[in-house]
Amino acid sequence: MTQDQRQQDGRTTRPVVCVGEVMVELARGEDGRFGLGYGGDTFNTAVYLARAGIPAAYASVLGDDGFSAAIRAVGAQEGIDMAPVLTAPGQAPGLYLITTDAAGERSFHYWRETSPARTLFEREGWQEVAARMVEARAIYFSGITLSLYGNAGLGRLLATLEMAAANGVPRIFDGNFRPRGWGGDVARARTVYAEALKRTSLALPTFEDEALLWGDSSPAATIERITTFGVREVVVKAGAAGCLVHAEGNTVAIPVEQALSPVDTTGAGDSFNAAYLAARLDGAGAPAAALAGHRLAASVIMHRAPILPRPAPAGVGRH
Repeated sequence: MTQDQRQQDGRTTRPVVCVGEVMVELARGEDGRFGLGYGGDTFNTAVYLARAGIPAAYASVLGDDGFSAAIRAVGAQEGIDMAPVLTAPGQAPGLYLITTDAAGERSFHYWRETSPARTLFEREGWQEVAARMVEARAIYFSGITLSLYGNAGLGRLLATLEMAAANGVPRIFDGNFRPRGWGGDVARARTVYAEALKRTSLALPTFEDEALLWGDSSPAATIERITTFGVREVVVKAGAAGCLVHAEGNTVAIPVEQALSPVDTTGAGDSFNAAYLAARLDGAGAPAAALAGHRLAASVIMHRAPILPRPAPAGVGRH
């Protein structure tokens, strides 16, 4: 085995470090009652990466309460390395509530202003988290991740992304723009997104979000804008219209395989991103990876809640 092969083998055993916030989730069921769960965009992606056999770690801050303990346990059960999650004594995670309309489109209501996740890059221990990121197989973050931090935290995150780039670590960014997370300050959001895109190697935006934030007229316009920041690979998700993939100098449309009537679209983009990234890390071409993304997202939108039930172990339920 050559030195390059040994280095590559070592890289593939390192986790993809997903950065952001995982919260207590209340989702309305068909009977009108709310069920308790745990989720967050980058955490959902970490779950699906781990299920795809890609080592994943999560970087955030939780409290020392029972809900925080439950979140850590869920991550561990899914095979996610929760070691980069710091602890804020006396605090509790944020909360969000999901309602869906007849078409499966979701609405979110948040209680997260005092969430400890906001302090990740300003809390004791952040340097160790950053060190893990710089040595990761890849770093995955989102626009929601960016909306959590103040200027000091953002500066440290962006610096960490630069160090990771110098170390050859891919940086994957899902735009995931939520206006409320930015307090309606679109100018600040655009400025922060631009700085993030300068440090991104793979962008996985949703066209609806990009049109809202930037006024893009089409997925092709989104690709044209994002590539001006030096991003070489861009996948623009467009719901039932499929996605537009730009990779290795080529741009191709990848339609969904069948039209569906969603039960709940929560987590569709998160799951698509996980399947796409997992396929790419396993050596698949971009079009094949996009198909894998469509297939997983198609399963997720036919189920209430962003995370599918865990598959039963082999042999369970058989007689």
